[in-house]
Amino acid sequence: MALGYLLVALIAATVAVFALQNSAPTPVRFLVWSTETLPLAALILAALAGGLVVAGLPLLIRSWRLRSRLGSAERRIAELEQAARAKQIPAAPSPPEVPE
Repeated sequence: MALGYLLVALIAATVAVFALQNSAPTPVRFLVWSTETLPLAALILAALAGGLVVAGLPLLIRSWRLRSRLGSAERRIAELEQAARAKQIPAAPSPPEVPE
């Protein structure tokens, strides 16, 4: 856990140094919007953030679909277990526990 915090602190320090060293104003034009005074670091970091969002959306959608499928499977298992109890069908034996 401490290694994770150290890694995050190192990345944050790297981003801060990058932002301080790349503060030159850069002109940016996009469709009808334009600005002449956007710092280069802000432009690069905004592009990085946009890329992370675009890359993360498919992962978020996939995670949502998997959770939905898991919920459906759990409901189906509960229905089948209830039907098995109603018919007095013994449930499948649970697998043996593996000693650690």
